[in-house]
Amino acid sequence: MHFVIMGCGRVGATLATSLERRGHDVAVIDQNPIAFRRLSKDFGGHQVKGVGFDRDVMRRAGVEQAYAFAAVSSGDNSNIIAARVARETFGVQRVVARIYDPGRAEIFERLGIPTVATVRWAADQTLHHLLPQGSTPDYFDPTGKLVLAQIHLDEGWVGRRLSAIEDFAQGRIAFITRRGDAQLPTPETVYQDGDEGHLVVQRDRLPELEHQLDAPPPQD
Repeated sequence: MHFVIMGCGRVGATLATSLERRGHDVAVIDQNPIAFRRLSKDFGGHQVKGVGFDRDVMRRAGVEQAYAFAAVSSGDNSNIIAARVARETFGVQRVVARIYDPGRAEIFERLGIPTVATVRWAADQTLHHLLPQGSTPDYFDPTGKLVLAQIHLDEGWVGRRLSAIEDFAQGRIAFITRRGDAQLPTPETVYQDGDEGHLVVQRDRLPELEHQLDAPPPQD
């Protein structure tokens, strides 16, 4: 999946790194080329210099193919304009904006675009808005090959053994959270409605799995 991030400050750079490590394609927009130094040295995504709400700049960043767009620059007005252009002009469905003024944030959310206020802003919080529902990275192994992630499962998986989910995902469910209580699964554990599963899987397979597990399971 392709993600576009406007603003390469601390939050934008952290988001870009997190998304790329999950195997996604990322483009970062910033007016100041020096800002791109905040990106990790091994960042392989696109660095686009320009005004983040300029339509031509957004096109160069691949907004027309974007799965999600995050406006996280230091200016409320710029973030508002960019987020609206991404949603209303280019049809990006998953859009989130960083807003400093709580009053503006409340008004803006009425337009259907999630906002995150500075006082409670953290890069990992935005992933809940940008990524498929329920998917949250918890841990990367030192080599970067494996990831432990909370996964969202379609209700069609209810009643099936977790071992069947593991076979389908070619991974391991490290633990589940059931009614607020973390449990280690056994070979007989069955997925129940409301369970939260935490899957260990190869990092490069996670984006595809997120879509597959969020859909009804294949028929036996």
